[in-house]
Amino acid sequence: MISYRHHIVSLVAVFLALAVGVVLGGGPLSDLGRDDRAAAATTEPVQEAQRSADFGDEFATASAATLYGGRLADHPVTVVTMPGADADTTAALTAQVGAAGGAVAATYAVQPALTEPGQKSLVDTLGSQLMTQLKDVADTDAPTYQRLGELLALAATGEGTDAATVRESLAGADLVDASKQAAPGAVVLVVLGDHVDPAILQGVTTGLAAKATGVVVAGDTDAGASGGDLVALRADPAAEAVGTVDGADTALGQVTATLALIRSLTNPGGSFGASGSAGAVPLT
Repeated sequence: MISYRHHIVSLVAVFLALAVGVVLGGGPLSDLGRDDRAAAATTEPVQEAQRSADFGDEFATASAATLYGGRLADHPVTVVTMPGADADTTAALTAQVGAAGGAVAATYAVQPALTEPGQKSLVDTLGSQLMTQLKDVADTDAPTYQRLGELLALAATGEGTDAATVRESLAGADLVDASKQAAPGAVVLVVLGDHVDPAILQGVTTGLAAKATGVVVAGDTDAGASGGDLVALRADPAAEAVGTVDGADTALGQVTATLALIRSLTNPGGSFGASGSAGAVPLT
């Protein structure tokens, strides 16, 4: 007998396959060798595929609360947005955190200066200064961006004067802009946007994961920009403790990202989504 869990996974697989079919069929080579009759003949199947893909999002949205089971209650989430992160996607992810019984403790908007390779000296200098001022808050032997990630984790998940000092220093250097009401979070959700140098993204996210209970990085389905960054991050063995989810621009991906956050409370890491090596949806 097929379990409810297996039924969901099967549905997700079908919807994702249909979505990929639509993308492949709509590329720049799709019109070669076709006439009007052939194009007309394909209209209905394409529309049907789109309806099925839309149903996948509707199914995910309708079943989300049941799947979550309120398991983010008492586990506040810190949201870190990379430069260019889509505001609508971030808002939708935040809404799913609420549907899972959780709340966003604070939002940290990473500024372009932090991810610009030419500003590495600024990032390194600030990290060194904070390491001198504050004792044992980060790994002294860590590379520049991993150390910055560990400091950001302290700002995002820590309490007390050290965390406040780091928040003020990152804001003062125009590296990170924190929301006015900043409380410590238990897990961190990173929302990707514009392209980020792979070494910088790997350093920041692994630094976050070294200090936070769990870290999930969410990117779009697009193979470029955040989608490409997600592929590079998944290929880096150093980022094994970082959870990743593609498709954050869809309802299905947003539900998957929230399930990944729940999973990270006890089991960090894992690659999920249409291209996830650990499966489409983290149900355990």
